[in-house]
Amino acid sequence: MHRRTALSVSAALLAAAPLLAACGGEPHPGAAAVVGGERIEVSSLQAQVRDVRTAQEASPQAAQLIQATGDLNREKLNVMIFDRVVDRVAEDNGITATRAEIQRTRAEFTQQSGGEEQLAATLLQQQGVAPDQIDGVVRRAVLMNKIAAKLGIENTPEGQKKLTEVFTAASKDLSIDVNPRFGTWDDAKIQLGTFSAPWLRQISQDPAAAEAGA
Repeated sequence: MHRRTALSVSAALLAAAPLLAACGGEPHPGAAAVVGGERIEVSSLQAQVRDVRTAQEASPQAAQLIQATGDLNREKLNVMIFDRVVDRVAEDNGITATRAEIQRTRAEFTQQSGGEEQLAATLLQQQGVAPDQIDGVVRRAVLMNKIAAKLGIENTPEGQKKLTEVFTAASKDLSIDVNPRFGTWDDAKIQLGTFSAPWLRQISQDPAAAEAGA
């Protein structure tokens, strides 16, 4: 199972076109969402958004980056919830991501991107990821690779359908409840139902291809 296969499937899960879902449950004061009984605090979400905005403002392309991520609160919450779904699927399959695996994979991404600075710039542009959030992206990639390998999923429409079904089941099990101000969660698409980010892409194994698709 090649890493690129899992990454491309992960990208499809994260960037799929949204469907409107039914309204969630009762709001939880101070929580952006509750996933599997655990709160994602609004303060934690805002901290991630601030980190991204700070990195964007320091970029030569600041205006374009900020304009492209106008809905950054929903984008970051979407990823924060999705990561918890990934964690559930990984846990169900006895899968973990060690620090050594994350470091090794990050080194590979860095080399393929042409250096740490270029990797950070690419992730900031394509995914709205701040430099201190890169390890989270890498960890997700490691887990997605291992999940796809464990389940024997290939980079085909059938494989993507199977992986989506697995993630949808995990999403339902987590009983995800989103604060109405951020929208509603769609288990079928594994994303916020009112969130759409056509610029969102997973990092590619081919940096040139990633840049061409930006």
